[in-house]
Formats: sequence, structure tokens, C-alpha cells
Amino acid sequence: MAVNLDANFQRYEEYSPTVPVWCVTPQTDGCFHRFFDTSPFSPSGRYLALTRLLHEDRLPEPGDVAEVVLVDLATGELQVVAETRGWDTQLGAQAQWAADDTQLFFNDVDTTTWRPFGVKMDPLSGTRQELEGTVYMASPDGTHIASPCLRRMARTQAGYGVIVPPEHIPENHGAPEDDGVYVTDTATGETKLLASLARIFEQAVPDDQKDEFTGGSFYAFHVKYSPHGDRLAVVVRWKLHEGQTKMRHAVITMRTDGTDIHAAIPFPRWDMRGHHPNWTPAGERIMMNLTVDGEMRLVSARYDGSDFGLMSEQVEGSGHPSLHPNGRHIVTDVYEKGKLGFGDGTVPIRLLDLQAETDKNLLRINIRPLFNGPKGELRVDPHPAWDYSWRYVAFNAFTQGTRRVHVADLAGELC
Repeated sequence: MAVNLDANFQRYEEYSPTVPVWCVTPQTDGCFHRFFDTSPFSPSGRYLALTRLLHEDRLPEPGDVAEVVLVDLATGELQVVAETRGWDTQLGAQAQWAADDTQLFFNDVDTTTWRPFGVKMDPLSGTRQELEGTVYMASPDGTHIASPCLRRMARTQAGYGVIVPPEHIPENHGAPEDDGVYVTDTATGETKLLASLARIFEQAVPDDQKDEFTGGSFYAFHVKYSPHGDRLAVVVRWKLHEGQTKMRHAVITMRTDGTDIHAAIPFPRWDMRGHHPNWTPAGERIMMNLTVDGEMRLVSARYDGSDFGLMSEQVEGSGHPSLHPNGRHIVTDVYEKGKLGFGDGTVPIRLLDLQAETDKNLLRINIRPLFNGPKGELRVDPHPAWDYSWRYVAFNAFTQGTRRVHVADLAGELC
């Protein structure tokens, strides 16, 4: 549906944006949306699903409550639809939509057992179903949820899973048979281990490279459905030893039945220094930032690792890039301390034109919080994400002393 954002929200005018921008959480502190690879906009375009932190001045503790909130873009109203203890500081409760506005997914935690579980909710009626498995990404039709172990995610990086006491975080050794990519049937709520890390290692790492991983442990991290829902991509991390920071990464793809496993971005390629892989809209290729000849560039490869190459000879990569279905435009952000930041806590939201080989700063926004956390756990990343019509982009910022979500209208830039 078309919404008139001017009717309910004030324009964001700082630093003279080149596109219309609104703050859509003007009176509610602590709000942020999930990530750049799922849309906080509902399929109809009317609602935004967000997580709200109740404390921004300290690290969260196990059992702390956050809220899942809904912003009605047609009326300007914000409603708390659920409380949750299944969240972390970067991706919140993983609140996201699937087939329509009656399918909202997020996580919670049973604090008597510290078992995380997913929730399927109709926020319009309030009906909800608890799932056996956890939520990382929903399939486009909402029939399945894919996820790594959300407790284990803290073994490689804080902020992306769920917060539980340290003694409830399992530790992997080598490539285990009992951990990997999990898939939950949202009709029955039942979950299964679709592909173990042991099988991924066996099938995706060439035999002549296997000895390179002796002594370390594998963990699953980001898990992403392709736009058509026929394949999964998983970021696999190899960590040398517990307590050490040295890691290697790869992007592994597979069919949604767990077969046809490939390394789209194998470990040696990611070793060149890169970050933030994502499916392209056609669903056949993985794109990401990667250092090439000393510069951060945008690259892509087919799901099986073939046809690897630069997406642009000139445009510099950064942040969290997402390609528009027109195949020409990419929206992305910049890290606060990144090369393209302004050095004062503000960063641009960038629009990259692969055809014209141009880079335009659409707007400038503050992302420096009052409390960043000892390891950046409470940093604010914009995570620009498209709506389902591929016209609007939602992003996080830190304005007026708190986390707030903003929306930009890119219609005039995509003609």
C-alpha cells in the first residue's frame, strides 16, 4: 500500500539529505530493525517490525527483557506486540515478516532451561505459536525458518544470537555432527538439523585443504534463504582456539533439502579480507565486500563458486550492501570508523550505480551511541534494508540521544 509518511512523521533534515527521509520512531527510545538482508517493512508496506531495547547504557544480562514493536506507517502509531528474552544487541529478536502481514517471526528464551525458541505471530490478531526451533531467517513463503544455533553464535561474535548464561553456551570441537544449519517447519513447529558442520566440511572443503583446519572448531553464523526460497547460504566460521580471535570464513550454499553443497566464497578467497555476503535478487549469486588489489570492492560469484568477479571496476565497497532488482543500484552504509565515514560519528547512506560507476551520498546520519560497549556490542550499524516494493529503505541511527529507525524514499533516484 502507498503511505503518506509526511502525514504522520517529521522529515529528517540534518546535513541536507538529497532524498526524503523521515524518523519513524520519533517518540520511542531504543528502537532498531534487524539486518540488511531482511526487510523490516511488512509485505503490504504498512508496518515496520522492530526490536526495542529497554536499556542502552549497559550491556544486557541473561533474562533481560526487550520488546517487539510494530510501527503503523499509515497512522503513525507504535504498538508493543510482545516481550522477549530471546535477543541480542545487533539483530535484536530477529523480528521479520514472511508471506504477508499476518506472519511475524521472532525469538524468545525459556529462562528456566535457557532454551531459545521461535515465535510465529499474527500481530493484527495477537495469536501466536511457539516453535521448537529458532528464528534467523524465514523462507519467503513463511513455511520454514532457517537458523544456526543462536546460543553458539556468541562463541565467535557477540550481538547476533541470544543472551544466555555462559554455562549454557555449547562449545564445538572440530566440525561436529550435532551442530550446523537447522530448519523449522512453521506449520508443525518441529525442527531438524538440515546439514551438520561435519558434512559441510567434508563436502565443501577440498581434500588438499582439510589439514589447514586441524586444531580449530567450526561454527555456523549467518544463514540466509535465497530470494526464491530454493537455496540457503550459510557463513561458516573456523576458530583456531577458544579465547583467540583468529578466524577464517566461507560462504557455503545448499539446496533447502540440505543437498548440493558448494563453497560460493571458499575460505582462501575470504582470506583476502571481506565481509557481509548477501544473495542478489535473482537468487543465483552471492555478492559481498572483498579486498582486491588493496581496495575494498564489490564482488560476486555463482552459488557454486564459479564465475567470480568484480561488480564494478571503480565503485568502492563498504558496509552492508544490497542490490536492487534492476541490477544497477546498490544501497549500503559505512562503519563509523570506516574510510568513508566523516570521523565525527556520522556516516553516509550510499547509493552506488554500477552502470554509471558512480557513488552518491544520499544522506548523513549519526550512529555513535552514548555507550558503545567494551567490544562494540552496542554499536549502531545502519543496516539499510529495502521494502518489498524496492522504493523505500529503512535504516538505524542514533539521533536525539537514542536508537531510532528512519525511512528514506529513493523513488527519485531509481528512475
